[in-house]
Amino acid sequence: MVLNDIEFLINFLEDRQVPIITKKRHTYLTYHGLEERYTYILKNGIIKNSIILQDGREFNLSYIAQPDVISLLRDEVSKYTDQPFNVRIESEEATFYQIDRVTFWHYVNTTPELQNYIKNYYRKKLSENIYRLQKMMMNGKKGGLCAFLYNLIDLFGIKQKDGILIDFVVTNEDIAGFCGISSRSSVNRMLNQLKKDGVLQTNGHKFLIKDVSYLLDNIAN
Repeated sequence: MVLNDIEFLINFLEDRQVPIITKKRHTYLTYHGLEERYTYILKNGIIKNSIILQDGREFNLSYIAQPDVISLLRDEVSKYTDQPFNVRIESEEATFYQIDRVTFWHYVNTTPELQNYIKNYYRKKLSENIYRLQKMMMNGKKGGLCAFLYNLIDLFGIKQKDGILIDFVVTNEDIAGFCGISSRSSVNRMLNQLKKDGVLQTNGHKFLIKDVSYLLDNIAN
């Protein structure tokens, strides 16, 4: 059986009995700018990456909801390195492989399969960041919100008879942080308009997307 990159990485870590740690909901794994000696690989759970802007606001970068390396930025020889972003747990709990970063890079440099994973990792992250910036700059706040909601479908969407349920609670504050919108009240106004237009409904505290084509049209424009 041929394994994909992340399956190979997980098996590699399991074979070497890399320690696993568990963090609870709304606790932080790492903080933007603080020194850290470990590389973390998400095993189970959902996390959110964010950075702190110069004006003190939090700007959200991404949700990660499947096994993946949390951060491979910075150099590969220093024992400690500044963390590029905050990592907060968004599920009830999340588990991570915790490996000394110098040891991890030694594994990478001596294992061709891990080198391939790292190459693909940076390519994927770069493409994702460029895509998000394009959608925010070209489509304005409404287009940014539509792009964000569409991305949630890939991460958390479950098909229902009357739409696609986003099976994850996303607050207005988090939406504002992802879309560069100034306040939760502005997000609320925009969501209410989408409800009036028949694009979405709320199902408990979750979104039910009724009109995916509307989201795509506003992303493209």
